Amino acid sequence: RRAGGGGWGGRGPAAAPPGGAPPPPGARRGARRAESGETIADIVTLLHPVIVRSLDMAKVANLDNKALAGQLQVFLETEQAGVPDLSPLDRQRVVTQLVHDIKGLGPIEPLLVDESVSDILINGLKSTYIERYGRLEPIELRFRDEQHLFHIAQRIAGRVGRRIDEVSPMVDARLADGSRVNIIIPPLALDGAAISIRRFVFRSASLEQMAEGGAFSPAMARFLRIAMRTRLNIIISGGTGAGKTTFMNALSREIDHTERLVTIEDAAELQLQQPHVVRLETRAVSPEGTGQISMRALLINSLRMRPDRIIVGEVRGEEANEMLQAMNTGHPGSMCTLHANTPRDALTRLENMLLMASGDIPLAALRRQIASSVDLVIQLARLRTGHRCVTSITNVVGIENDVITTEELWRRRPSSEAHVFETSGRQPSWTEAARAIGLHDELMETLQADPRIGQSPV
Repeated sequence: RRAGGGGWGGRGPAAAPPGGAPPPPGARRGARRAESGETIADIVTLLHPVIVRSLDMAKVANLDNKALAGQLQVFLETEQAGVPDLSPLDRQRVVTQLVHDIKGLGPIEPLLVDESVSDILINGLKSTYIERYGRLEPIELRFRDEQHLFHIAQRIAGRVGRRIDEVSPMVDARLADGSRVNIIIPPLALDGAAISIRRFVFRSASLEQMAEGGAFSPAMARFLRIAMRTRLNIIISGGTGAGKTTFMNALSREIDHTERLVTIEDAAELQLQQPHVVRLETRAVSPEGTGQISMRALLINSLRMRPDRIIVGEVRGEEANEMLQAMNTGHPGSMCTLHANTPRDALTRLENMLLMASGDIPLAALRRQIASSVDLVIQLARLRTGHRCVTSITNVVGIENDVITTEELWRRRPSSEAHVFETSGRQPSWTEAARAIGLHDELMETLQADPRIGQSPV
């Protein structure tokens, strides 16, 4: 949205359709409906084609929203607009919606500036849901017709240099503000174009602030800080919307500013605060079937970039092998996320990814690789209330009888409405590493601070 000059039909800022022409039928009908109490959306629907026909699109491209709104205000006051009965407030609402339609994403636009909205889910023409404060709720979002919705989908795809049509009916990309968007259109989407926008809201939260919000206990915050300073390799596990990226951002604040970090993501969301960060992002295949750069390719390349730590947004396939090798060969303190419901499920998913990537390597050898590479699995969850929290911190101990052995160090008390976190009190397998950097005593204190598993909270 760039500032610039322009006007209606090339006749200057306040120009309107030829004065001798009769008001378009649709505009007249809009005036009568306004008198009958029709909604603003109805009026905008009737006015939009009239205005588009009167608009010099080449010049509108150089107008910013304020200049366009000014010209629309002038036009609505003319007889050609056919809406002289609108109150000043309703007239402003009509102008705002028209600006959104012409320059923005139509009825989606107000949701993109609402900080309380984290997800926008459009399921065709008649069904839209948003997530607010961790809970989904239906909303009334009105599109003129299927073509209007499809046009908005095309505009979103165009903004990220992609196209959406019958040849390429799916788009997965990142918007300029960091939000992730997925679009799928008919015939693959049976009820009309489906648009899913996962809004990026930068929250520079620290571990202490998250602990104050009930995501975990203060003792767990101190423990996590020690784990980061001890350069443990960490897997952050959780379901969709559990807060994995926000949590990883908070953890990363504990990394020393002298370290060189490389982040690898499908859609860049991590916001590391260190000065020496190299951010890499995968590239999807082009409509011609070329140009794809996978997570695995970026991971292999990152090993040649002399990183102190490698942070991967989400591991979901064959790149798991390179991630574990990086963790085990000179890049301690690396982190990644993956989708799983429990720490054990997370390790099992890693096994499956390695099996897909390695082929003939025995399962026992793959499990030894996992056990020697991963130190902690931190499980996150979004509760039914919408609250996001850590439900388990699990230490990967080693291998016994070709099975990965683990020990839960902390957990959120099951079925507890209050956020009660309890600890096993046991020493983790990496206690000596903490002792080597002078953090052993502090580690022991944190392990005794919370109630023991099975005991009543103090």
